[in-house]
Amino acid sequence: MDDETKIFFEKLTGVNGNSKDSNIEEDGEKEVEMEVEKPAPKKNGRFSKKKTEETVEEPEMLTEENPLDELDELFDEAEGELAIDVYSAPASLVIESAIAGVKPEDIDILISPESITIRGKRERIDKIKTENYIHQECYWGRFSRTIILPQEIDPDKSQASIKNGVLKITLPKANKEKTKKIKIKF
Repeated sequence: MDDETKIFFEKLTGVNGNSKDSNIEEDGEKEVEMEVEKPAPKKNGRFSKKKTEETVEEPEMLTEENPLDELDELFDEAEGELAIDVYSAPASLVIESAIAGVKPEDIDILISPESITIRGKRERIDKIKTENYIHQECYWGRFSRTIILPQEIDPDKSQASIKNGVLKITLPKANKEKTKKIKIKF
């Protein structure tokens, strides 16, 4: 390697070619020692990063707990997503959703000209233990759904009704073609 190339690489790497650095190998590469982090078990079974120089705690013995209980706790905190149908009628947009088991007073509908948010809570009357379920698909708890509308609507003229467990929201389309002429006051 010529002197110009060596000087270029010295500037690039910050390593002086004249010094006798014990970490530089014959091919010109420098060995660098790094502190590596690896996951170490925690008491709750999840992993966190711990330095390899630290001592690692032994994992505790597993007890006979239902692993689904922890999932149930997560779902209790989370909101479910409401299944919806949205379609366009000549003068309005219509949103329908099956919400059987939800009281009308437990539903909040927030409407803006560009979007709509439907929130509510489906409460289970009888508390059933997780281990007693054979099959469970119904969602119990809080739900929420925000829909960005394909066109502007008039929130003031919107209507909502529930019939046979189906929520129907009618959102009249905003009349963009209607122009308004205003006079300038002197």
